[in-house]
Amino acid sequence: MNLDSVYRLANTKPVNDSVARRSKLYSLFPVRELMKRNWIEPSNNLDVVEHRVCRFYRIKSIDERPEFAHAAKATQVDIVEYDERNDLQWAWLYRAKELAEATHSSPYSETNLRKSLAKLRALLVAPEELRQVPKILAEAGVRFVIVEFLPGAKIDGAAFWLNDTPVIALSIRFDRVNNFWFVLRHEIEHILNRDGQVNIDVELTERLQSKGELPPEEVRANVAAAEFLVPKSELDSFITRVRPLYSEQRILLFAKRIGVHPGIVVGQLQHRDEVPYTHFHKHLVKIRDIVTQTALTDGWGTVPKIPGQAGA
Repeated sequence: MNLDSVYRLANTKPVNDSVARRSKLYSLFPVRELMKRNWIEPSNNLDVVEHRVCRFYRIKSIDERPEFAHAAKATQVDIVEYDERNDLQWAWLYRAKELAEATHSSPYSETNLRKSLAKLRALLVAPEELRQVPKILAEAGVRFVIVEFLPGAKIDGAAFWLNDTPVIALSIRFDRVNNFWFVLRHEIEHILNRDGQVNIDVELTERLQSKGELPPEEVRANVAAAEFLVPKSELDSFITRVRPLYSEQRILLFAKRIGVHPGIVVGQLQHRDEVPYTHFHKHLVKIRDIVTQTALTDGWGTVPKIPGQAGA
């Protein structure tokens, strides 16, 4: 009997650890979302899935925590710890980085980016002109990409660097002309001031409404964005003259005089709690289909083919 027990034990196959490995993999990374968005190619083979997840995050094993390497200068590389954001937010950022690496731009120049603000400001009057944004930014040395938001991540945009090349990524979480321009100008301010080096703006609109305490760099970016859309002196004057008798005609005339789309004025008035969010809603026009015509975009049914990407 002892010999039989030893024989059977020697021929028993090792316990399958795939359940534990799968549980660990799926608890550390948003694997289902990565597959759903085709950021990694789906597979029923656990080894293959694990390998593709590691490729996406550029790590050697799932025991290694991803780090987002970046630099504002070629001689200085900083590391941002993965744990500083949740896994959905980092997945979105890594995909934005993949797209940014596949785009091209002129060498970055802070002077040229500041000059480009006038070109961008001229586009505020007509949503159709948003298709020029990627080109204007690329000429100033900024790479611009769009990655559809991940449910639960609540990301509006991000600003980061690829060595000495700045990148702006937007999620178009709110498909409205006023939100697009505010978030874009907010991220441009982060680039101009080299705030942090990796800025992921989460719940940007909600934070604006809460009016809670924000870091100085966020306050500065918000002020710059608001001033870019509707100069504070102009908006204060308009409110003083019109309050509380806001009408569509008055808003249209004011928007025309300062050279912006009416939806941008409506957005600023809503932010100042001057008009309810249910009023003048028709002017908050959708812009996603316009800007995605010219920007490298991932999402809404489109997955760009990138050589060497994680799912390839």
